[in-house]
Amino acid sequence: MRKTIFLITLLFSLLTPGKAAAYTLVIDAGHGGKDAGALGFVSKEKDINLAIALAFGKLVEQNCPDVKVVYTRKTDTFIELDQRARIANRNKADLFVSIHTNSTAAGRKGTTARGTETYTLGMHRAADNLAVAKRENSVITLESNYEERYEGFDPRSSESYIIFELMQDTHMQQSVKFAGMVQNQFATHAGRVNKGVFQAGFLVLRNTSMPSVLIELGYINNPGEAAYLTSTAGVNALAKSIYNAFVAYRK
Repeated sequence: MRKTIFLITLLFSLLTPGKAAAYTLVIDAGHGGKDAGALGFVSKEKDINLAIALAFGKLVEQNCPDVKVVYTRKTDTFIELDQRARIANRNKADLFVSIHTNSTAAGRKGTTARGTETYTLGMHRAADNLAVAKRENSVITLESNYEERYEGFDPRSSESYIIFELMQDTHMQQSVKFAGMVQNQFATHAGRVNKGVFQAGFLVLRNTSMPSVLIELGYINNPGEAAYLTSTAGVNALAKSIYNAFVAYRK
């Protein structure tokens, strides 16, 4: 009798549709705490990144009940680069989105550079791509024992980036697809200049085991772009653009 009940229960469980496993999205607000990131005339990159990361996450939480949203940080705290990847891997993320704000070498002297760009991990033969990767990776020098933790990687040395030429990203196709959708939404929904999709050696993407992108929202040392990035309208439009791309990507 017990065997019959067991078999009936097993058959019922196999035939009854189960609840689909939650889709996990990890949102990474770049920089934070003692690491301000790029500096504008009146703003800091870490604050812009966090505002848009939280706004993007809120849209997902409100409209996608089957998606689990995980943040690498929700406050002004310093999170090491390798820890950000560990958070994504530990949560078995399906997608990792790292949000940043760009700057040129001119820094606070200002620039006329404009536009958004989205990166995936990969080759970085263009000098501009390498320069962006060096700037974003330089945060590891604020970490203790970074030489040992990152196996001798020097964020300032071009030679250190050769490793990325040899790495095979098994999620490259999905990463590039999502990156293209993000850029398209920035242009069509937010009306931003679309600078395109690129590849570069970002440490924050190196150890993630899922499709992953790094977004550069605009130039903090361009006064016009900085004003937009720190405005309520700008935050909402950029967050909604990333959200639209996420919804399209999941389909």
